[in-house]
Amino acid sequence: MRVYVPLTLPALAEAHKTGELGSGPFGAYAITPALREWYLSEDVEELEYAALGRAALASLRLLAADAGAVRRRVVVAVDVSDGAVSAGPGRGPEPSDLGEVTVTVSVPLAKAASVHVDAEDAEPDVAAAADALAAADGGDDDAQSVVDGADDHELLWFATQEIPGLVGQS
Repeated sequence: MRVYVPLTLPALAEAHKTGELGSGPFGAYAITPALREWYLSEDVEELEYAALGRAALASLRLLAADAGAVRRRVVVAVDVSDGAVSAGPGRGPEPSDLGEVTVTVSVPLAKAASVHVDAEDAEPDVAAAADALAAADGGDDDAQSVVDGADDHELLWFATQEIPGLVGQS
């Protein structure tokens, strides 16, 4: 099963240093029944893109909690066995839960398939979105528009061999 793990550049640097994406349990996003139902598609590529988008939003939440992190969303795509993933209690059809899973095992960074990161020119919009996130969660429509503005930036695809160059920028 392909899962999408939300990180920040400092967290990616730490994973690169330790060689471990996570020691389990840790949160990730994947194609779940609730995500399928919400997205109304059976196209696997579209569903993977939706799961990647959910992980990008979770990365934005990590940035909102870490004022010192470079304002670029980071998502690592990794394949794990189906048995290593749990939907867990409380994971359901709520919008914030769509696609959310728990990876229950250790995952070496070497198993990553790809890394997805914002371009440098996205940093101002991502910073504004991270700052507006709490207000958007509280129902502020203007703040939600700012948060949605981060989605105007597509995450760039990087091969895992490019991780050293990415973390050198953090």
